[in-house]
Amino acid sequence: MDRFDFDLVVLGGGSGGVRAARMAAQRGARVAVVEAAALGGTCVNVGCIPKKLYSYAAHYAEAFEEAAGFGWQVEAPRFDWATLKANRAREITRLNGIYRDLLKGAGAEIVAGWGQLADPHTVQVGERRLRAQHILIATGGTPFMPDIAGAELAISSDQMFDLDPFPKRLVVVGGGYIACEFASIFRGLGAQVTQLQRGGRILSAFDEDISRFLASEMGKTGIDLQLNAQVERIVRQAKGLHLTLADGALLDADAVLFATGRRPNTANIGLEALGVQLDEDGAVAVDAHYRSSVPSVFALGDVSTDMPLTPVATAEAMALVDHLFGPLPGKPARSVSYENIPTAVFTHPPVGTVGYTEEAARRKFGDVTIFRTEFKPLKHTLSGSSERTLMKLVVDAETDRVVGVHMVGMDAGEILQGFAVALRAGATKALFDSTIGIHPTAAEEFVTLREPAVD
Repeated sequence: MDRFDFDLVVLGGGSGGVRAARMAAQRGARVAVVEAAALGGTCVNVGCIPKKLYSYAAHYAEAFEEAAGFGWQVEAPRFDWATLKANRAREITRLNGIYRDLLKGAGAEIVAGWGQLADPHTVQVGERRLRAQHILIATGGTPFMPDIAGAELAISSDQMFDLDPFPKRLVVVGGGYIACEFASIFRGLGAQVTQLQRGGRILSAFDEDISRFLASEMGKTGIDLQLNAQVERIVRQAKGLHLTLADGALLDADAVLFATGRRPNTANIGLEALGVQLDEDGAVAVDAHYRSSVPSVFALGDVSTDMPLTPVATAEAMALVDHLFGPLPGKPARSVSYENIPTAVFTHPPVGTVGYTEEAARRKFGDVTIFRTEFKPLKHTLSGSSERTLMKLVVDAETDRVVGVHMVGMDAGEILQGFAVALRAGATKALFDSTIGIHPTAAEEFVTLREPAVD
């Protein structure tokens, strides 16, 4: 008699966990997914999807203003925060149902509750014990809240979607992509936004030209970006929250968002007691096949990677399933390359990037050539907007290979996806130059850049 109830038990019903469970179940494996909250994880419930929906909503304010330049006479619009929240909630509930149906349709069992590892092959969920040959930790990440006086009065990004009432004065603490996105969103929806970044620039992991240009463009929208600024204390007063900064400056707000990073969600699931090795950030340490220091326990996605992106988690899930249960008939086993992974930041304007930053490329390749352009998009020649676009190519001078593509501007994420394929294929600058552009588009600028930038 088989001593295991399941071939695979997955802790966490987010993007990576659901993909692994579904793919394994479709191969005939006996699979259970343990989840204490709504299916879909951070991305579906409090991350990528609702954030992008709110970003769309925020763009309408500027669209109404810009319409006049194209001959449209629009009455003063009125924004209803409650309607947006209700419509978003309905869509997220629909997506939760899709995830549930996908798992059930594949034959996976969904176990509601908090799962803890009791031993290398057992997950305890309430009174139930699930015995499994393999256990996958896919519990994602959780917002990090700094230890300052009054931090309990602030909120994390998880609470931003259902704030009540709408904050007329919002302070965003942080300079990463989550902070920048929410600053842009709530400014677009009508809030007075102050963004505090303790360092010297926002998006510090991105290309320096990109982060500086974005800061300037966000400033044009009315965001008060304060660099080298740190919160020392928050107190509640009659008219809202009162912040004291390290330099003695004072701020008042209706809400304070701490977007100061996320941490792997590894607490209270029995990892330490089982001897699963964690790194200094609390992430599960894994090998090339996502196996932890306990051979039967695996981990993927935000709980174990330094690239917390939904497509990375789903790619890791498919690679793991191939490793554990074999690849699809006639197909090679999949693996994940972490080089040239594209990403976007849905600020106003958005950022798209793939490959090396200029700084990293100089360290890696030594001699690099930079191509850069900045311009007013065709749309804004009539819209009245002062928004501009920045595009940049980083080229390895020795091989002529394009090793970095970066953009700040309208549709940056959509445009960069195709160029990510080109970088994966090893495209050279000569190949870019020989490609016919689509006119008139912003994207064509990437294949018409001829003269190296002169700093």
